[in-house]
Amino acid sequence: MLDTYARKHVQPFVDKTADFLLKKGWTADGVTKTAFTIGLSSGVFIYLDQPVLALIALWLSGFLDVVDGTMARKTKPSPWGTLLDISFDRLVEISVILGLAFRFPDSMWALLLLSASIIVAMTVFLTVGALSEKQGMKSFYYQAGLAERTEGFILFTLMIVFSPYLTAITLLFIAVQIFTIFQRMAEAKRILS
Repeated sequence: MLDTYARKHVQPFVDKTADFLLKKGWTADGVTKTAFTIGLSSGVFIYLDQPVLALIALWLSGFLDVVDGTMARKTKPSPWGTLLDISFDRLVEISVILGLAFRFPDSMWALLLLSASIIVAMTVFLTVGALSEKQGMKSFYYQAGLAERTEGFILFTLMIVFSPYLTAITLLFIAVQIFTIFQRMAEAKRILS
C-alpha cells in the first residue's frame, strides 16, 4: 500500500540518488547486488543480537532496492535485472526470518507460517504480473495490496525491536499477508477473466 501510494513523496530523493550513482559509474545491477549483500547481513546481525545494525542494513538495502529500479528505468531495464531484483528481495526477507528463527527458536513455528504466507503471496503477485496484459511503471504489472515491501519492512522492524512480542507480531504479519492474498486474488479474477 505504501509502495503504491507514498512513492511520489520519496521519489525526488530516489531520483537524485539514482542520478548521483549513475554519474559515479554505477549500474542498476550493481546497486541490486549491493542492496542484496547489505540486506543479507541484516539476518546475521539479528542472530548476533545486533538489532540496530540489523535495522540499518535492512532499511539501507530497501532504499537501494528502490534506487536500482529507478536507475534501470533511467538507462535500459533488462529482464535479467528484474529477475535479480525480485529474487534478491526474497532472499533478504528469508535472511531476516532465519535470523529471527535461530535467535528466537520459540517463535520458529510462527516464522515458518510467515514464510509459507510470503510464498503464496509472491506466487499470486508474480503470476498475475506474468499473465496480465496491463503494464505499469515497472517491467511487469505491479499489483498494489495491503502488504507491499514497505509494510513488510515495518513489520520486520517491529519484530526485531519488540522481540519479546515476536510471535504475536509475526501472527499479525501473517494475517496482513493473508488479507493481501485475497485482495490480489479478487483483483486477479477481474483482470484475468
